[in-house]
Amino acid sequence: MARWAPPILTMLAVTLAAAPMAAAQSKAIGRYNDWRVYTEGEGRNMVCFAAVEASDKAPKAAEHGEVTFYVSAFKSGAATSQPSLRVGYTLRADLAPAAIVGRDRFPMYAVGQEAFFPDDREKPLLEALKKGQELRVEATSVKDARTAYHFSLKGSRDAIDKARALCR
Repeated sequence: MARWAPPILTMLAVTLAAAPMAAAQSKAIGRYNDWRVYTEGEGRNMVCFAAVEASDKAPKAAEHGEVTFYVSAFKSGAATSQPSLRVGYTLRADLAPAAIVGRDRFPMYAVGQEAFFPDDREKPLLEALKKGQELRVEATSVKDARTAYHFSLKGSRDAIDKARALCR
């Protein structure tokens, strides 16, 4: 499993680091049930992304911060549908987070407050996101807090496809 962040992840990390400020910097394109589509930047530097916020966070007493799942595309062609998770705390890199859709489990790797998928798992995950009802993500913080998040997949297919089409 990858333990390093390729240049595309660094670029995405910079883009997503501004996610809490996204309302001010991102251009809202549309809403697809529970998912939203945004763009940031211009020309070859434009990033298009579909995003959904966690509908449930556990444990309830923990400080989660903003918890958002993204599928991003880059106009430059660096990535066409890159899924990732962003949380409001630092994730343990040695305890891999996992995304679960139905009976399928997809391992991730953590980089600070974000988690990504190995390249060979992205396509199967995207197919599951488009067909499933709910995404569950399990993670562990550097303070050893085990967390779990639920995300609705209603509208995911249309939102992911729209973000991808905007950055072709």
